[in-house]
Amino acid sequence: MNDTHLQINADFTQRVVIPPAQAGDWVPSPCAGVWRHRLDRIGGELARATSIVRYAAGSSFSPHTHGGGEEFLVLDGVFSDEQGDYPAGTYIRNPPGTTHAPFTREGCTIFVKLWQFAESDTQPVRIDTPSATWYPGLVPGLSVMPLHEFDGINSALVRWSPNTRFNTHTHPGGEEILVLEGVFRDEAGTYPAGTWLRNPRWSRHTPYTEAEGALIYVKVGHLGAPMLQISG
Repeated sequence: MNDTHLQINADFTQRVVIPPAQAGDWVPSPCAGVWRHRLDRIGGELARATSIVRYAAGSSFSPHTHGGGEEFLVLDGVFSDEQGDYPAGTYIRNPPGTTHAPFTREGCTIFVKLWQFAESDTQPVRIDTPSATWYPGLVPGLSVMPLHEFDGINSALVRWSPNTRFNTHTHPGGEEILVLEGVFRDEAGTYPAGTWLRNPRWSRHTPYTEAEGALIYVKVGHLGAPMLQISG
């Protein structure tokens, strides 16, 4: 846990597909009742990391400062800190230097990214996605909810109606997807809810859905982009 040289899916030139978490995929954090499903990680307890974190009812994490910023999406339950309560669907960006002491009363699961901010990306973000606005996508059957944009890096929720097909396209800055609902597909595979994918820079695919449709979190443009270096 304290190994500063820990590397998990640390080669960002490689495609990664991680299926929905099973019982053996969760590893304990330093705080009782808080478990992590590690998707990618460079570093030990202080790390550039992408994880799904599960809090048992009544658990908490020690007060800490996010030197490299924190982005998270609440997947279920209610996540809380001294600033307020964040029910399922809440999207948060806490910029570098922010401090908090997270906890949960009923239990929760969050998708979280650490140390993945540009130095000048300092705007806090809080979006209640269940009440936020959806916009038409580039093809029929696609709806998009923008979450954040900075210097060519974009995060969004994308809702795919059943039997929707997108154009073949290339991601110069890479692409990362967490499937939240339904089944997402492309010519390389089938990805049910809970699947995490990371496609490297200049990857190309033709995504689509079948009868289930899908809801995904997607981030593009970030692989290879300048980020704050881990320190402290």
